Amino acid sequence: MSKKLKLRQKNTTIDKTLTYASETWILTKRDRKQLNIFESKLCRRILGPVYGSEKENWRILTNKEIYAMVNKPTITETIRLNRLHWFGHVQRMEGNRIHKRVLYMNLGTTRLRGRPRNRWQDEVRDYGRLVGGEGWQEKVHNREEWKKLLRPARNRRILHMPME
Repeated sequence: MSKKLKLRQKNTTIDKTLTYASETWILTKRDRKQLNIFESKLCRRILGPVYGSEKENWRILTNKEIYAMVNKPTITETIRLNRLHWFGHVQRMEGNRIHKRVLYMNLGTTRLRGRPRNRWQDEVRDYGRLVGGEGWQEKVHNREEWKKLLRPARNRRILHMPME
């Protein structure tokens, strides 16, 4: 099989399986790192070694070279965009739907001592600011405007954060 066909198969099969229901995940730093490592290892395996002309020997590709060749958002970027898509969908729902009620439910408990854990809403708020600036929450209610806001984010890799 050609490299192009292998990458297409990775994109359609492995990435979809890996990100199934990822809209609701809360990723820790360790989770993001492991997902990025898995993806880069897989791409490195598909693309194979390259011949370095300056040292005249074979070498493996760096992560930057891999992302430049694949020209697609990373797994963690895809998960972040999926979250924003889901958030927009839930925001446009009627107020009595269970998804919207759960999103804004107050459990009446206190948070534990120490540094608070990241909540799903905190991450969505941060990514929303990255993509749409300060007025991003008003754009959620207009579906076409929300799509226009998220489409360039997928292409420009705005949500890309280096491997931690």
